[in-house]
Amino acid sequence: MTIFATGPERPLNRLLIANRGEIAVRVIRACRDEGIEAIAVYADSDRDALFVRMADQAHALGGDKPADSYLNAEKIIEIAKASGAEAIHPGYGFLSERADFAKAVQDAGLIWVGPDPKVIEALGDKIEARRIAEAVGAPLVAGTPGPVETSAQALAFAREHGLPIAIKAAFGGGGRGMKVAWRLEEVEELFESATREALTAFGRGECFIEQFLDRPRHIEAQVLADRHGTVKVIGTRDCSLQRRNQKLVEEAPAPFLTDEQRDRIHDSARRICAHAGYSGAGTVEYLLSANGTISFLEVNTRLQVEHPVTEETTGIDLVRGMIRIAQGARLANDSVPAPRGHSIEFRINAEDPARGFLPTPGPIDVFDAPSGPGIRVDSGVTSGSVVPGTFDSMMAKLIVTGATRAEALARAARALREFRIEGVASVLPFDREVLEQSDFRAEDGEFRVHTRWIETDFADALAKAMKPHARVSPATPSKTLRLAVEIDGKRHELGLPADLLAALPAGDRSVVLDAEPEADASVVTAPVAGTLTLWQAEAGAEVEAGQVIAVIEAMKMETRIEAHRAGRLEQLAEAGKVLAYGAEVARII
Repeated sequence: MTIFATGPERPLNRLLIANRGEIAVRVIRACRDEGIEAIAVYADSDRDALFVRMADQAHALGGDKPADSYLNAEKIIEIAKASGAEAIHPGYGFLSERADFAKAVQDAGLIWVGPDPKVIEALGDKIEARRIAEAVGAPLVAGTPGPVETSAQALAFAREHGLPIAIKAAFGGGGRGMKVAWRLEEVEELFESATREALTAFGRGECFIEQFLDRPRHIEAQVLADRHGTVKVIGTRDCSLQRRNQKLVEEAPAPFLTDEQRDRIHDSARRICAHAGYSGAGTVEYLLSANGTISFLEVNTRLQVEHPVTEETTGIDLVRGMIRIAQGARLANDSVPAPRGHSIEFRINAEDPARGFLPTPGPIDVFDAPSGPGIRVDSGVTSGSVVPGTFDSMMAKLIVTGATRAEALARAARALREFRIEGVASVLPFDREVLEQSDFRAEDGEFRVHTRWIETDFADALAKAMKPHARVSPATPSKTLRLAVEIDGKRHELGLPADLLAALPAGDRSVVLDAEPEADASVVTAPVAGTLTLWQAEAGAEVEAGQVIAVIEAMKMETRIEAHRAGRLEQLAEAGKVLAYGAEVARII
């Protein structure tokens, strides 16, 4: 579907993608459709990733941590200029909502595929975004007027306004750096955790606080705006199925809204973006309580992970639209057609639902995706890919579309049965179980899913249905006939004769342990592979069962390590050490 009144004003032949995984693949495909050459950049652990192999050019960033690779703005711009790129698309996450990066791109004479830096700065500052929302009459709950400096101030707000409260990164998004406190005794600890997580993910740790609506749905409006003042709201989505504030299942259009609710969301989203001078693709997010209260949440000044469900129900290619808008194309000043059909997206993460959705990095032995009518799979991996432990756990997205929500649900059940992933754990068993729940299916017209539904209403059924995935220990990579080499930082791929590698030991890429090894009952082990960032209890301290003793960071999320019994704590690992899954962290005697 065309929604443009005029074409691009500025030519574009080569675009660099400052991201990785499935979103890098998605942007590469949009570039191909537009006749644009796609350039990839990659961290060391992504050297053989699908997006790197698909790109027209691929350049090494060096390093394997976000700060050394996909957050290295200076290096990315340097590569863009050296490779002859004329534009940079940031994808989502990493640098996508960094105003300083957007400005640096423009200052380098390159096209920034996104809103202007000043708009990112205004809306990316969650406090300023609240002010803008208030100025245009958007619905809002009570919140702090600025960042909260201490955990004591967070506790004071909770006592004044009541619980629950949301502690949110002022310069973040995507659920990272956000904690919800339900008890007064956990407010200060969660404030410190949110601050650390925000600093790790976004480079800034400031957090603000607002009231959190109990059992709310998460509704968002997709916006597309040009650089000439036209703002279109092209649909809504429901993203209520979350765990730890990370979305798992999304659908469009948002079901079970009244016409009045939908109109208010559309109108306030348009007003907010118009007031801010927005351009490109963006999302305005809201919470909708069980009693019908709507409250503005935030604006994501970038493409959303869940954008495909809007594409499927509107016929609008949002990624190509972003690129054309960045080139100066004008949107048609007319009404947006009503959505057609219904679409549901399942994020296929390398996580074990039976172990609290713990990330499970490692090799993918089998990745066999479904197909057929109404099925779309946006993937960043194939069989043989490796999910690194230093980045996000998402492998792919399954998008299922039908003429009605009921048809989409039926097709989703079929697609999830066909989907097969072996090697790493995945959330597929969780997705299949969700489709069995009456709260989600809402065949009686009552949609009872909310943002904490997984941890509350669904918790018992989920625990009974899920079985822990077999543990996978990455070992020596299996031999391959492809050899990636770097010349002056640019990736090249060599094809070698099979007999040249005949002398190499075969080696198994992974070892699956069906039986748990005999364990020392006094030892606390790492629940996930990651970095031990903080000890919460001193060595030699007396601890209680269930007490948080340490924090481990994996895939940009914090996981708390709890004492499994009471006793005296002996620390077996130093803060800052990278630990494997199951590594000994402490002993309680």
